[in-house]
Amino acid sequence: MSAIAGIYHTNNDPISHDNITNILECLSKYPADDIQAWKKDNVAFISHTQWITPESIGEELPYYDYERQLAITADAIIDNREELFSMLQIKDVHRTQITDSELILLAYHKWEEKAPNFLTGDFAFVIWDERKQRLFGARDFSGNRTLYFFKNDKRFAFCTAINPLFSLPYVKKSLNEAWLAEFLAIPVNFESTDPSSTVYKGIKQIPPSHSITIDGNQVKLRRYCTLYSEEKLNLKSNEEYEEAFRDVFQTAVTSRLRTHLKVGAHLSGGLDSGSVASFASKVLYKENKNLHTFSYIPINNFNDWSPKSRVADERPFIKSTVHHVGNIEDNYFDFEDKSPFSEIDEWLEILEMPYKFYENSFWLKGIYEQASKQGMGILLNGQRGNWTISWGPALDYQAKLLKRVNLGKFLRELHLYSRNIGVKKSRVLPVVAKKAFPKLNQLISSEGVVPYPVLINQDFAKKFNVYSKLEEHGVDTTGLLNRSAYEIRRIQFEQPYYWSINGTYTTKLSLHHSLWDRDPTNDLRVVRFCLSVPENQFVQNGQDRSLIRRATKGLLPDNIRLNQRTRGLQGADGIQRMTSDWNLFMNEMELVARADFISEYLDINVIKSAIKRLKENPLPEYVFHDDFRVLIRSLIIYRFIKKLA
Repeated sequence: MSAIAGIYHTNNDPISHDNITNILECLSKYPADDIQAWKKDNVAFISHTQWITPESIGEELPYYDYERQLAITADAIIDNREELFSMLQIKDVHRTQITDSELILLAYHKWEEKAPNFLTGDFAFVIWDERKQRLFGARDFSGNRTLYFFKNDKRFAFCTAINPLFSLPYVKKSLNEAWLAEFLAIPVNFESTDPSSTVYKGIKQIPPSHSITIDGNQVKLRRYCTLYSEEKLNLKSNEEYEEAFRDVFQTAVTSRLRTHLKVGAHLSGGLDSGSVASFASKVLYKENKNLHTFSYIPINNFNDWSPKSRVADERPFIKSTVHHVGNIEDNYFDFEDKSPFSEIDEWLEILEMPYKFYENSFWLKGIYEQASKQGMGILLNGQRGNWTISWGPALDYQAKLLKRVNLGKFLRELHLYSRNIGVKKSRVLPVVAKKAFPKLNQLISSEGVVPYPVLINQDFAKKFNVYSKLEEHGVDTTGLLNRSAYEIRRIQFEQPYYWSINGTYTTKLSLHHSLWDRDPTNDLRVVRFCLSVPENQFVQNGQDRSLIRRATKGLLPDNIRLNQRTRGLQGADGIQRMTSDWNLFMNEMELVARADFISEYLDINVIKSAIKRLKENPLPEYVFHDDFRVLIRSLIIYRFIKKLA
């Protein structure tokens, strides 16, 4: 794992040593096992390396292959090594020692610009092809590792982080207002419909699933990976689908355990993280290693306001998984000194950009800190599981059956689902009907429909024509979930901008704490498999997430595996954590409401209204309400722009 950087002068001017030194100085805030630079004429590569895998210990990076006249710097863990060994005809004697960056270089030598199509894993890399006098780089399919770049008519520079690029004398720091307009107008957690844009004017990023080629003064971005059009798998029985799933998922988990350090995992009380832990634990047991799990729990004095269907304190479920799976050393943290308010400045420093995921910010960062202290090299998670391994929206599936007038099957699924969740059919039916005929429902009634408050200043929105732009991309700016789960899933895998934020925070947190966050539920092989599975494998007999529930029989306890009645509610104690800081928070929000520079971007009246409603009434259950969301997001923007000025 590395923070990588490089400079290429397209006008053939030599690279200044000071420019390299300045970048290295900026990267020095990250811990490193090795720091190296390589320079030749008008090209320079940098690697600020952390050794995570056994093969990376002592790795020469940047690496120059004299025979092939190729240089590489890479931030990568490649998971399909065995497959690549065969395709590249690498002798057995070399397989245990060859590094992932060398594998990438050999893949490029064989397939050139098609090389990323053959790679599975988390990666961002750049190669200098000396013979062809061109740069080539790529980012993995879902953008798990970041790679930013700057380009003018004479120079190209790239880096894992943004701020080192500003150490170059020709790169100026300036707010990208077009990006900010979309960030403010989009209610959900992604930032912009332009996956190559960033919060800074002049700084772009390689989008997920894309490669970049710099040939002379020409820059070409190309999408090399598209998903969702997978051919449907046609097996003979449920058992065959379950066995096929276990096989591909075990391969994904096992390949992510490759480290000479300890292995950790996020663990909640749900199916996704529990499945990851179960599959990982049995492999580690054979290697005489434990799995160390890290779980967030609410603060001691938490006033549990959560509804019956949601569980804020998941300890009983987590412990059930731990005891059933075995070979787990479990750790629980309430991070009592942290809150969504207290962590803002550190997150802005880490991310180098504003963010929206305040609800989980304090415990996400806290788990990285604790895992790093305990010597983890890998931190597993099941972040993308809802869209892959535990996919299976029962209500949307029933809506499909109803819409197709497949009444016999619909009534059976409705009956069994209602029984499984312990709710009368008369309560489930209107929900299904609403999903099946959303336009009709909108005509009949708009009761209870409350759109997300418009935070963006309307003049600022008009300046960049932001609503028309978002409408072109099918983005709903009301914050209402009018799309079916099937549509949302399709967009998740078709549009590269949706998952970029996950790669942003996992890359930058991992560099700060010298551990690599790895998600087997997001393995390309797992994604392709899950997209190929027929929908009736994911929902059947009134059971949502049916495939993973059936496939983990014996691997997870039944109270986790078959639970359809409750779900975790992480971050539910967010406001209660802020009790001692509430006056400080509100005082700062008053400053936000009076700040002239922020009124250009935000609707101050919306902020003032939210302050008025919450100032004297910080009820715990408001943590997920729009008023609190408006205030926290406004404060994050305020601090970011104030720091930028």
